[in-house]
Amino acid sequence: MNKSELIDAIAKDAGITKVAAKAALESFISNVTTTLKKKDGKVSLVGFGTFSVAERAARQGINPATKKPINIEAKTVAKFKAGADLSTAVATANAPAPAAAKKKK
Repeated sequence: MNKSELIDAIAKDAGITKVAAKAALESFISNVTTTLKKKDGKVSLVGFGTFSVAERAARQGINPATKKPINIEAKTVAKFKAGADLSTAVATANAPAPAAAKKKK
C-alpha cells in the first residue's frame, strides 16, 4: 500500500473526504517527525507500536564490492517496535495452515 492508497482507505473507513484524510495523515506524519527530532523523542500508540530514536555507534564494515574495510560513522536513526495487537494480527494472518489430519485406515 502506498500513501495515496492509504489516504483512500482512511477516507472510506472514516467517511471523510480524501482531502481531509490527506490532511490528517500529513498531520500525523508531521507530528511524529517533530517529536522524533527532539532528544529522547518517542510516540507510543498502545496496541499498534512505538516510534522512537536510537543511536547507532560507529563501527567498521566491509565494502562488498572491494572487500576492503570501511569506517561507518555513528548516526541517529528512527525505530518502530510493533505493539502486541499488531504483532498478533500479523502473526495470525501469516501463520502457516495446520497440517491436514491423517486419516486412520
